[in-house]
Amino acid sequence: MTGIEASEPHQIELFEHGFVRLDDAMASDLSVVNSARVSFAVRKEAMGDKDAGLIRFLMRERHGSPFEHNSFRFHIRAPIFVAREWFRHRFSSFNEESGRYHQLEGDFYIPEPEAVRSQVGKPGSYSFEPVDPALADDTIATFERVYKELYAEYQALMDKGVAKELARALLPFGVFTQFYWTVNARSLMNFLSLRNAVAAQYEIRAYADAVETFFSQKMPVTHRSFVDSGRTPP
Repeated sequence: MTGIEASEPHQIELFEHGFVRLDDAMASDLSVVNSARVSFAVRKEAMGDKDAGLIRFLMRERHGSPFEHNSFRFHIRAPIFVAREWFRHRFSSFNEESGRYHQLEGDFYIPEPEAVRSQVGKPGSYSFEPVDPALADDTIATFERVYKELYAEYQALMDKGVAKELARALLPFGVFTQFYWTVNARSLMNFLSLRNAVAAQYEIRAYADAVETFFSQKMPVTHRSFVDSGRTPP
């Protein structure tokens, strides 16, 4: 279950410079019900107890198509390393900010001390452990120093006449980008099953948790059924 509260009705802020904003949605539990009941030429005007049971049945038996008639459009601002993991979810649509056309802002992801961690184990079975406070402070100072130096060099190249599309290659994965993401509810649940999970990277999990907050608000019965089914998408 999610525990994030939106700072504004449709926006949750993350990591100082980032956010998840629900730009628009065509989504409701009733839409799932009517998409399923059209098989019997039946249309409901309001949800009832039997309709909630139908959603649970669809989720349990993995009849996924009725969920696809619900759509969410999000506006996201996140570090590039988070966005690149996000874009692997191909059953959705993306449009991203372009560093070819304008100068990127000097906003970078700097971890909080508790987010600085060590990596233990083999690929596919890593565990992550906190580091001692001195190493955490040194890591954060390194992030800040390198970001400042690279952004200054990026600006200097453009001041000398180097094209933005080339100068941007200096910038690291920690720089913030923004994008629009449109996804149907079935694909959204697949995203959440992978990215709001214990094995997911901490940073993208924070974003996925924010996304899930909006999903649970718009489609509460569907969300509850998703959670009760072990977070397995239909």
